[in-house]
Amino acid sequence: MDADGEGSGEGVTGHLGDDVVGGDGSSGGAADGVVGVGLLGCGNVGSALIRLVEDHGDTIETRAGVRLEVVAVAVRDVARDRDVPLPARRFTDDAASVVDHPDVDVVVEVMGGVEPARELVLAALEKGKPVVTANKELLADVGKELFDTAESAGVDLLFEASVAGGIPLIRPLRESLAGDRIRRVMGIVNGTTNYVLTRMADDGSPLADALAAAQELGYAEADPTADVEGYDAAAKAAIIAMIAFGARVVAGDVYREGISGVGAGDIAAAADLGYVVKLLAVAEEVDGAVAVRVHPTMVPVRHPLASVLDSFNALFIEGDAVGELMLTGRGAGGLPTASAVLGDLVDAAKNLVSGGRGATIGPLARKPLRPIDEVESQFYLDMEVADQPGVLARIAERFGDHGVSIRSMQQRGIGAEARLVFITHRAREADLRATLADLRSVEAVHHVGSVMRVLGEEP
Repeated sequence: MDADGEGSGEGVTGHLGDDVVGGDGSSGGAADGVVGVGLLGCGNVGSALIRLVEDHGDTIETRAGVRLEVVAVAVRDVARDRDVPLPARRFTDDAASVVDHPDVDVVVEVMGGVEPARELVLAALEKGKPVVTANKELLADVGKELFDTAESAGVDLLFEASVAGGIPLIRPLRESLAGDRIRRVMGIVNGTTNYVLTRMADDGSPLADALAAAQELGYAEADPTADVEGYDAAAKAAIIAMIAFGARVVAGDVYREGISGVGAGDIAAAADLGYVVKLLAVAEEVDGAVAVRVHPTMVPVRHPLASVLDSFNALFIEGDAVGELMLTGRGAGGLPTASAVLGDLVDAAKNLVSGGRGATIGPLARKPLRPIDEVESQFYLDMEVADQPGVLARIAERFGDHGVSIRSMQQRGIGAEARLVFITHRAREADLRATLADLRSVEAVHHVGSVMRVLGEEP
């Protein structure tokens, strides 16, 4: 879910007071080491950022050589008490005036949504002001336009907090692993769904009850659609693919399945077979084509991702030289996300004072996107069948007709309760779907139930 829902309104009339930093109209204070910050949005993340800047200002100045000063903040309602150490006169409901203010050297966007965030970020970049954003939806939808504008203007566009909250991911991919060839990045990037699936596994709760618990704890919005149906994870997966592979990927390119179809029976069946169910975001490059997808996955209990519980996030990175890495931590919430924003803000401020720039992602290439039908996975299938001689042979024949190899099979129940559970070897998605269509035409197959992708060749 979005960590910060506070933004600016449209058609607003409020303006900044005259007694903010540098109110004489001079251009910002970056030259003397004081960097003026303009903040767009002051919800959970924005307010936490203001407190961090106040509490850690001296430490930042000692370590980084810059003094951060929050000059102006755009909000919807200037009358609302936000419990932050900032004079009320520095709040405005005119977001454009924050971007235009002469004492704002760096713009931080945490308002969420695509518009007016896109227009405001572009305006800041075109004015030569670096931008720090935590807005995954913005980057996943119009990232190329923003990156191109930042490149043309020669200023930083930093976005560590847009994926996995406080977990450092973007910077390691852009800088630490810049010399490696990344093969795949996959992980748990939505804390709400991970909490729900954890409760279903640990307590045997149905999805509705686990989701209600998440809402009570503030992990899920009143309308949890973006989380439960995988939209939030898909936006983050698009950003990961852009950084890891330099490919032009938008959220609409990401194949997406949420967890709304996962039942308590699926969780229990996975446990019986030595797996746990996780909603995974996967971005990989195979033979020059990029595949990006989000879907529930049965993860072997021995895999590091299987032990990531509750609202925690984790990213598993596979590279040619580095091998396997995993980064884990709290992926959402005001304070962890604000910490990532502050890290980017300090970098942008240092670069502004020194006249340098941070690492960029470079030009985004038009790499081919591998459609989901061409992606290979292992699969779990569960079906209700007639308990009679020859049924298994007829079913196995349908698998063979479409080139799908069966790795294991179990029969559960007898008579009217008979069910067959299969795990396949790796197969093309299109071949598996053709197999399913064929199986539904077999008279002895009463119902094809759950179908889920399986991570790895061995549990």
